[in-house]
Amino acid sequence: MTRSVRIRRAALATGAATALAATLFTAAGAYAGPASANAPDIDVKAVKADLDQLQSIADANGGNRAHGKAGYKASVDFIKGKLDKAGFTTQIQEFDNNGAKGYNVIADWPGGDEGKTVMAGAHLDSVDAGPGINDDGSGSAGILEVALAVAKSGLKPAKHLRFAWFGDEEDGMVGSRAYVDKLGADKSKIDSYLNFDMIGSPNPGYFVYDDDSRLEKVFKDWFATKKIATEKETEGDGRSDHASFKDAGIPVGGLFSGADYIKTQQQAKNWGGEAGKAFDACYHQSCDTSKNLDEKALDINTDAIAHAIWQLSS
Repeated sequence: MTRSVRIRRAALATGAATALAATLFTAAGAYAGPASANAPDIDVKAVKADLDQLQSIADANGGNRAHGKAGYKASVDFIKGKLDKAGFTTQIQEFDNNGAKGYNVIADWPGGDEGKTVMAGAHLDSVDAGPGINDDGSGSAGILEVALAVAKSGLKPAKHLRFAWFGDEEDGMVGSRAYVDKLGADKSKIDSYLNFDMIGSPNPGYFVYDDDSRLEKVFKDWFATKKIATEKETEGDGRSDHASFKDAGIPVGGLFSGADYIKTQQQAKNWGGEAGKAFDACYHQSCDTSKNLDEKALDINTDAIAHAIWQLSS
């Protein structure tokens, strides 16, 4: 997540509780229902295993996964390899910035109405200072495991599903802007874009983007069923990749667990953790490692992503 604009905090918002129907499973335990049924639970251990792999990639490549560095290209290869094996149609979109080649990973799940495409995205690059495991390995690993759950389930959504891992977000959303610029007239085919930039902060909050009321409600209602309070996250100020889509007139939503600003007493009362401390004290630092995570927040947010993908694609 870029540092240039601090995120404004809005008033605490809660959604009305709704009842969730039981998820349908086959005898083998795999989801077998239509897209309108509930999403499967995403195993947080699988998400953490992906993050351990991103940490190992950084460790082997100078301690980071930044744009133009070997660690970033290795991260791209890791993500693409898992998606290819799962049956996604993947492409690597190249762009140039600051004298270095950058890469976006775009993965399409076969089927669904391509005129109504639901996208989920995260940025895959870190800053030069560290491995970027919360920022934004957490979002990258979260949507990866949701994508793999789509494949495992054999989901047949009514709308087309696309997942994206953007490069060079840390220099100003360069990769996502390159992607949106190349859409041209096809931008009208994007039904919604969901952004996940930092979802496992060690002193977490539960923030929901408020840019689009329809997408905001999907997340708020789900959190309400879990009796988790949320706050509106006014992320439309240009700090992450959703801004590239919003600027093009595409509806955007997403989740965020907090960066370097301070948790209030009320927020600590609502969510636990430490008041007077940063949501992520290792933001943009070398200590943003695989130890810089809250497993519960990572688990909750990844399940919320899956819920949104299943609901919005039906």
